[in-house]
Amino acid sequence: MKIIEHLNKASETLISFEIIPPKRGGNFKQLMAALDDLVKFNPPFIDITSHAAEVIYEETSEGDYKMKVKRKRPGTLGICALIQNKYNVDAVPHVICKGFTKEETEDFIIELHYLGIDNVLAVRGDDSGFEKPIKYNRSANIYAVDLVKQITDLNKGKYLEDTLLDADRMSFCIGVGGYPEKHFESPNVLMDIKYTKEKIKAGADYIVTQMFYDNQKYYDYVKLCRDNGIDVPIIPGLKILTSKNQLVSLPKSFYIDIPNELAEEVENAKREHIPEIGAEWTLKQVQDLLEHNVPAIHFYVMQNTKPINLVMNKLKL
Repeated sequence: MKIIEHLNKASETLISFEIIPPKRGGNFKQLMAALDDLVKFNPPFIDITSHAAEVIYEETSEGDYKMKVKRKRPGTLGICALIQNKYNVDAVPHVICKGFTKEETEDFIIELHYLGIDNVLAVRGDDSGFEKPIKYNRSANIYAVDLVKQITDLNKGKYLEDTLLDADRMSFCIGVGGYPEKHFESPNVLMDIKYTKEKIKAGADYIVTQMFYDNQKYYDYVKLCRDNGIDVPIIPGLKILTSKNQLVSLPKSFYIDIPNELAEEVENAKREHIPEIGAEWTLKQVQDLLEHNVPAIHFYVMQNTKPINLVMNKLKL
């Protein structure tokens, strides 16, 4: 079922999760255990992140550094098939621009279609330091809006090879990202919303926001979107803070603010108490969001389900 159908049919706020594939050569059992733990909360859909290759530098015996391209986390297709066929939960794979040509993207979307996947989240992707060479007669999507346009074309039966006869139309529900504290490359929040509106015009059906720790920023963002003609569902994304290091790493990686009240409490707490502090903060966020009748709440879980259990077991849903 499409995400937009889940949202339209729901009589109450939905709860969804996002996971990350194991690292290349990693142990799949941890992910399986995480999925087993999450499905008990009856999520209508689970997102699976995708990652392009990254550049690492290895020191040689002569003391020089050699650039090496490393694929980080393959396996998205298999995980999607597992989620839908073993758990009967709709899978939402992330499709990214970075590190992929349009031709590779089309192949990936076709394979998702073969698997019966109905949903994708179209994002540009993080800068991994690797710029993939584009071969002759190949091309690449630069921004998420370009990726949305390509998927929308496939929904219309328009493939890159325009000589295809009787090519199947697809029917993907397309999600995109939104940024309550604006994307770090946007000059201001209004320009950022303008770019988001372009993704909606290109065919996106709903928005999932970047994580935030102050609900008012989400409410202000939704209002600005509505005032600027964006009327699709806007799903708030939350991540439970679990360590003192995240006071630095989360703002650095995701360009978000952490409220002073939460930051001070974590800064002064013993290490073993921080997950409980983070869970309590998120629980208050969730309760407030539920009171505001948001369409869904999306948790960035990755593979550690202990924090989400702390929150979900206290919720009365």
